[in-house]
Amino acid sequence: MTEASFTPATRPDFVVLVAGTGTEVGKTWVTSRLITELRTQHISVQARKPAQSFAAEDPTTDADQLAQASGEDPRTVCPEHRCYLVAMAPPMAADALGRSPIFVADLAAEVANSWNPTLPAGSPAQIGFVESAGGPWSPIAHDGDGIDLARSLLPDAIILVADAGLGTINAVRPAVAALEEVASVLVVLNRFDPANDLHQRNRVWLQQHYGIDTSTSVALLGTQLLAQLALN
Repeated sequence: MTEASFTPATRPDFVVLVAGTGTEVGKTWVTSRLITELRTQHISVQARKPAQSFAAEDPTTDADQLAQASGEDPRTVCPEHRCYLVAMAPPMAADALGRSPIFVADLAAEVANSWNPTLPAGSPAQIGFVESAGGPWSPIAHDGDGIDLARSLLPDAIILVADAGLGTINAVRPAVAALEEVASVLVVLNRFDPANDLHQRNRVWLQQHYGIDTSTSVALLGTQLLAQLALN
């Protein structure tokens, strides 16, 4: 399949990729709450998860949580053929289940073709969020990782979710450097506790030593995103 071609009539005004510095940093939690926050401001939003893998005992999937926030069908957020019932990176899960190989171009094309009008007049959503899997270099397909997916999606902005605690500086710096080659990056320190000395020092160190500004709450992240997209 060739590289995805976007349909101007349905592609959201802005596409925002949500990446993480690794697994379990809270990408879905941040994205879901950001979507809820934006919808309270009457901003139309859609969410997509190109591929997801999960354990059979998981009560809800990432797509379930994103769909609940955006008001969409989970099968629209992530199509059933991209759901893998093994807690591994999607291409590994596909192999373990004997499923067909996954290709970055196919994932990007499926996202591009899934955007649908959100208003009666057929207008596109204002923001479409696409949540990746794992970290920037985690395999998302047999032929590429999260960085390759980012390049194929042509996002207008990228949100990088990082943990606020120990090790975050080491994780944030290379991720920001790689993702900034694709689009401008907003960093959010998830689970940030203003009373935690390490969290505060990590935030200040990133800004003072590397010029990386961070959000420390979903509300602040939403304000920064809308300013960047010129939607406020």
